Amino acid sequence: MTIKTIAGRAYPASERALFFLKSAWVLAAALALAPGAHALTLLEAWQAAEPHDSQLAAARAAAGVAEPQRQQAAALWRPQVAFTASAGLGASDTTMRGAQFSAPGLPTSSGVDFATSIHGGVATRVALQASQPLYNPQRRAQQKQLNLQADRAELALQAARQGAMLRTASAYLSLAMAQEKLRVLQGQIKSVQSAAQEAQDRFTLGAAPITAVHEARAELALLQAQVSAAQADIETRTQALADATGLPAAGLAVQLPLAAEPEPRALAVWQQLALDTSTALREQRLATDLARAALDQSAAGKRATVDLIAQAAQDRLDGHGDFGSARNTGVNAMVGVQLTIPLSTGGMQSGREQEAIARLAAAQAQEDAMREQLARDVQSAWLAMHTGASQITALQAALAASELRQDATHTGYEAGERTLLDVLRARNDTAATRLQLSQAQVSTLLARLQLAQSAGQLDETALREASEAFSTPPVLKP
Repeated sequence: MTIKTIAGRAYPASERALFFLKSAWVLAAALALAPGAHALTLLEAWQAAEPHDSQLAAARAAAGVAEPQRQQAAALWRPQVAFTASAGLGASDTTMRGAQFSAPGLPTSSGVDFATSIHGGVATRVALQASQPLYNPQRRAQQKQLNLQADRAELALQAARQGAMLRTASAYLSLAMAQEKLRVLQGQIKSVQSAAQEAQDRFTLGAAPITAVHEARAELALLQAQVSAAQADIETRTQALADATGLPAAGLAVQLPLAAEPEPRALAVWQQLALDTSTALREQRLATDLARAALDQSAAGKRATVDLIAQAAQDRLDGHGDFGSARNTGVNAMVGVQLTIPLSTGGMQSGREQEAIARLAAAQAQEDAMREQLARDVQSAWLAMHTGASQITALQAALAASELRQDATHTGYEAGERTLLDVLRARNDTAATRLQLSQAQVSTLLARLQLAQSAGQLDETALREASEAFSTPPVLKP
């Protein structure tokens, strides 16, 4: 067995390899926990992404129509007042025959003729009109539509916010998983480098064949290629998270979930919760209500309306005519009730009503399909969450067994009962199991967030609860 010294102490080759690997893990832990280093938490990532997410910003701008729509809905039943004034050129020619004329101090005359005319005079009109709807089914349906549209705009913003949360969490966890893969690969490289050196030392002493050296070098080259791919993947995912959060990509570090527990409520509870509070289903229900209100508005177009009206107007015409200068002035005013009964629209009204019926049927069918899809989505996320929890338990046991197998294989290699290839395979199996465990933890946590989104329950409280999965410090093992 080859003996070398480290820090003045003699170590066998096998212990030296183990020393280097442990040193690498300690160094990685020290860098991760250094005072100057700060890993971005999941909640911090969302808080950075909320004002920066472009899709959420677009939804927030679109939701700005809600309040104006409610104002329009309220204004439909308020008095409408209009003032009109007009001026232009006008003409008038009035003739009256067989009239009876009487005036104070003059005898009554019969068969009197009157005539006035103005050619090219100045005509003016001033009018003030006001109306107050009393009974108008079409306005009532239009008011309902506007309020529903406002509700839908606000609900769309809520759905967009939940979607942004899930996108941020997905980008965050994808980067965490990529960083973990690189960390494991770098640990493998250090281990294989040590094994390769040990194999070379043994070959030099004639205690091992050259094939062991080639096997170690081949494994090292393969791991280096995987590291290059992992580094490129990290760059891509880091930039994606930086774009989502607006944070600089340089030095952006995240945490890996270490304990992902499933949400304890039963599937039936989640399915009922989704039927009650799912933003997607509620939005589709609003679409159905809007289609129904549009049908009501179309049907109301053939009904009578009643309005309270008031108006005052003055008409004036000044100019010259056949009999010299003349002026005609008329003033009228009225307060009363106006009844309007539609008689015929040439088929337009019936066509609109048929179109509204078809749109309502389509909206109802989409709502039924959405309800079925939502039940499947909730079931899929719930099963993924609980299956992931079972996988975590199994993989934790598998990792413990794999580490024991790795130690036993290395001991057998030291005793000459195992080959270096057996040792490398055992280490690869341990690394693969560790990555599978991390992936199961990530998938379980993401499934929990997807379940919350499907049920309309994804908010900062849910993210804060999910962040508890990151609170356990990592256990570093060789």
